[in-house]
Amino acid sequence: MATEAALQHYHELVEVLRARRGASPETSYVAQLYAKGLDAILKKIGEEATETVMAAKDGVPDAVIREVADLWFHSLVLLVHLDLDPDAVWVELARRSGVSGLTEKAARGNSAQRKE
Repeated sequence: MATEAALQHYHELVEVLRARRGASPETSYVAQLYAKGLDAILKKIGEEATETVMAAKDGVPDAVIREVADLWFHSLVLLVHLDLDPDAVWVELARRSGVSGLTEKAARGNSAQRKE
């Protein structure tokens, strides 16, 4: 379970990511990603997802934690870049709490079919 300090750090990180939108790409890695645009951010997320899978297959718990942290970090960068509230992800997860994964997946499948 996340500690209060970890939750505080999360909120501070989100604020830093928001502030980096106005930072110089010469002084900030995140500002560089924002300046390069959506495709660069998506590419980085793909790389981190692949590295997460590889770490899991290698069976090294510390490596899995590090790679998931990278994946989550870059996912937060994406959300901020798109001007979406990262807390909305937690709201969505809470909405799914207590709902069977099979039921939830079936409901998403039906809504995807309706969009077509």
